[in-house]
Amino acid sequence: MRASANNGDRRLSGTKTSWSTDTVDPRERFAYWREFVCQSLFNVSAEAPAGDFIAQMKVRVSGQHRFLTSGSSAYSFVRTARNIANAPADHFTILFQVRGETAISHDDDRFVLRPNEVGVFNGRQPFTASNSDGARRVVAVLPLPMVMSRVPWLRARPLYRLESNSRFLNLTRLHMVRLASDDLNETQSNLLAENLCNLISLATTDAEPNRMPAELQLDAVRAYCRGNLHNPRLSPTLVAERFCISVRTLHLRFEKLGQTFGSWLLETRLEACAKGLSDPHQHSCSISEIAYNCGFNDLSYFNKTFRDRYGMSPGHYRWMKSRQGIQRG
Repeated sequence: MRASANNGDRRLSGTKTSWSTDTVDPRERFAYWREFVCQSLFNVSAEAPAGDFIAQMKVRVSGQHRFLTSGSSAYSFVRTARNIANAPADHFTILFQVRGETAISHDDDRFVLRPNEVGVFNGRQPFTASNSDGARRVVAVLPLPMVMSRVPWLRARPLYRLESNSRFLNLTRLHMVRLASDDLNETQSNLLAENLCNLISLATTDAEPNRMPAELQLDAVRAYCRGNLHNPRLSPTLVAERFCISVRTLHLRFEKLGQTFGSWLLETRLEACAKGLSDPHQHSCSISEIAYNCGFNDLSYFNKTFRDRYGMSPGHYRWMKSRQGIQRG
């Protein structure tokens, strides 16, 4: 007989939900977990060895993002092409292994995540995973477009394990733990999730970025620049050195876009400022703070280029967007 949702410890409080097998009949525990967590929540098929099974999971939902902590006995699960066809998942999963091991495979690409390691996998692709007994994990599930806008080269890598010597691995782990905590509001979650994507971008380009194909290298350069817009010293020389290429090669990459590096960077910074001026959560920030945070260090230049781009001053743009928000409300 299958377990019902009432058999388990399942608490809902706003956007926080938890599941536990503690109060489920031992004979029904894995059936409960397979149905209400594996199938309903993640749309994967699961199997476990015979014997006692225990598991707990806490999930926090914030907008389109999900963050969770979980621990369990040994079990394996698979996301098949049929699972994907029945319920496409436009997300990336970022998994921080806290204890035990998780083995993950996709076709011939496979690795084992051990304690303190981080892996990334694409929800649109089939995969197989197996957790060791007593494994504990912290997981972030982020929209695929959000991740791809910052780490577009991962489209060619359904599975990716961050290198253990990456300079950004520890910061990635700290962000994961913080995002899974209960005391963040949606704005804070969004900002930290964006930072997490930027860290994944930096970590996945840490090793030999000059060996990337030209198209992926350009994607990597743009993702790196978006993550460092706040740096007023961002320049062709700095970026070329970061990616171990010549300045001439960098300019050739941007010629394929029909832009120069400078024109692309200015346009990207202006778009980021316009987004900040439109954001009601940044109304307490002055216009100069938003400009500085996007890498402008000359307010006269910022005001002139913003007016040229949007046909009005930054102050009038903010006022207009605020009025539009009030009318929609």
